[in-house]
Amino acid sequence: MLLDDLMPIYDVVERHHTTVRAAPATVFAAIKSFDLSESFLTRLLLFVRAVPRWLVAAVKSPSAALTELRARRAELRLADMERVGFKVVAEDAPKELVIGVLGKFWTVEGDRRPDVTATAFAAGPPRGYALAGWNFTVEAHDNGSSELRTETRVWCADDVRLKFRVYWLVIRPGSGLIRHEILRAIRRNAEARASSGLKGG
Repeated sequence: MLLDDLMPIYDVVERHHTTVRAAPATVFAAIKSFDLSESFLTRLLLFVRAVPRWLVAAVKSPSAALTELRARRAELRLADMERVGFKVVAEDAPKELVIGVLGKFWTVEGDRRPDVTATAFAAGPPRGYALAGWNFTVEAHDNGSSELRTETRVWCADDVRLKFRVYWLVIRPGSGLIRHEILRAIRRNAEARASSGLKGG
């Protein structure tokens, strides 16, 4: 697994899975095009998480607050996630996709850094930061369906490990719900593609 190679060391991990009635290539295409903008639960959870940051932006200027709201909406679409600090760092289509993000997730600003690469994973998180690796894997079943899994790992620098663990205790339930919503969105998309005969795009 690519995530094992990139991130054998981590402090916390969360895993979710679902069965999809579609072939791996179709599921992988759905992973790359998922959109949670219609999920009220996801929008609500992301809004709650973003309230402190949005308030800080609003104090600075209304335009900054609007930019922050747009950034939160971008998190609902994989295609736009790089705008808010997420990067695809490894891909083995149609088996696995790995996304990385480096930041101070427990702070109001989040301080996500844009320089997330496979090399950054090899170096580990710099002082003051945590490094997250988030993958999707697809495995074919004999009956033509696929097993879709997602795993999130976080590796913290020594000086922020305690801060992150406290933060993780607070946000983990909501984070898990969002990942369940993502899997459901991918499953719906992939099964719709399979029904219509659409494999990629």
